[in-house]
Amino acid sequence: MIAALVLTFLCGCIHNDLPYPRIQPNFTEFLVNGLARPAEIDTLNRSITLEFDEETDLQNVELLSFNLAPAGARLANPDELGSTLNLIRPLRVSLELYQEYVWTITARQEITRAFKIEGQIGQSVIDVPGRRVVIYVPRGCDLTQLKVTEAKLGSTASILTPDPVGRTLDFTLPVEFTLSDYGRDLTWTVYVEAIDAAVTLTAADAWSRVAWLYAEAEAGKENGFEYRQKGDEEWIRVPDEWLTANGGSFSARLIHLSPMTTYEARAFSGLDLTAPVEFTTADEPQLPNGSMDNWWLDGKVYNPWAEGSSPFWDTGNKGATTLGPSNSIPTPDTQSGTGLAAELKTEFKGIGALGKIAAGNIFTGVYIRTDGTNGILNFGREFSRRPTRLNAWFKYNCAEISSVGSDPDFADWKGRPDTCQVYIALTDWAEPLEIRTNPKNRQLFNPADPHVIAYGAASFGETIDQWTPLSIELTYRSTSRTPRYILVVCSASKYGDYFVGGAGSVLTIDDLQLDYDY
Repeated sequence: MIAALVLTFLCGCIHNDLPYPRIQPNFTEFLVNGLARPAEIDTLNRSITLEFDEETDLQNVELLSFNLAPAGARLANPDELGSTLNLIRPLRVSLELYQEYVWTITARQEITRAFKIEGQIGQSVIDVPGRRVVIYVPRGCDLTQLKVTEAKLGSTASILTPDPVGRTLDFTLPVEFTLSDYGRDLTWTVYVEAIDAAVTLTAADAWSRVAWLYAEAEAGKENGFEYRQKGDEEWIRVPDEWLTANGGSFSARLIHLSPMTTYEARAFSGLDLTAPVEFTTADEPQLPNGSMDNWWLDGKVYNPWAEGSSPFWDTGNKGATTLGPSNSIPTPDTQSGTGLAAELKTEFKGIGALGKIAAGNIFTGVYIRTDGTNGILNFGREFSRRPTRLNAWFKYNCAEISSVGSDPDFADWKGRPDTCQVYIALTDWAEPLEIRTNPKNRQLFNPADPHVIAYGAASFGETIDQWTPLSIELTYRSTSRTPRYILVVCSASKYGDYFVGGAGSVLTIDDLQLDYDY
């Protein structure tokens, strides 16, 4: 008995001073009903962004499934994720694996809303949090006899009572409507104000050879713009095909302008004119080494810049050469017959289970380091201009997909034709985007990232054995946001980040140039 007590005492004095390992548990999949596109999982910031269609009630989102990694990761509090989620506000969830890590789940939902009155000036101001609409009409309008032409303040399934569309209503005082949506009734109030302004030029966004003009006037009148180079006497009327109208708001895309030149523009509505507004176009820089002529060999690693110069492009060669030679290399096979081009080859590196498929690639940014057999990169180079398209020349040898990686989404892809991809993006990230290909903490570029201002891409899943021109037009989300980074990525295997591709696929690309006009 005494011996047992002594043993118990000694055991109580033993302390485990070994620290627990710090391994971040991650969501690898998050599936709910009503998603407009797959969930955006950011392991760096421990966040999930969900974009929903209009029909989904954010207060009652059905959770279908989620996956965690690595093995042993779990919810610290299982009650935080029930069968239905309220995502009106960001939801915080704690995962644990030795330590707790807080993740944030955020919902985005773009509901198209409109409330228009015949003859209004400009666009209606729709205040969603305040549930009110403000509409401006010309002074002298009879506020007791205003016809509503459009009214949608909720989802496509919502009902507005009374239904105002097509009716003539009295807006002398604010008018209240009941919006029935997602099983709830909300009160919206519409205010109509009479103002003196006949036409207002609200913005002029100047690029390099393009400018965008925005104005507001009375709907239904003859509205448009005039412009001229500063110092000229004659005004040029903007052609109708350059104009876009949305009720009393209208805009124009001016093209074929001269870079680094000051212009004047004015808006008109009937016989009324605004005062001229000045804007100055920017220059039109090109991508450094877009010709692909400059390379140097550092040991086994081919680098796409001249030795001793500042790099703009990089490749995955630093990772590929841990298991073999560079697979993104220069070639004298060019579309012009002179200089060099980039030959990007998808190859299997290593032996058996110790190897992986490596997609030949080149990108604007820098390869940071290798994490085991995975890459960590920084995507993007500083750039503040707004080109309209990326032009290049390319050839492609399309092999059958021979490796499908470990992601179950690609399990049955072996034997399919591989696909090359070239894409371009302009972003206003605060810093270059860190790319990680390790499945445990994978983070890849997402075109739907709200920091992406413009994006364009082209993919090809067949052999193109002759030099062929490539032109990728950028689609802009905003004409006024100024980029901070440009991202251009060329890959012989579109899904190489998932280690999916065909050994023998080769993308040869040359003479990448930016265009600044339409």
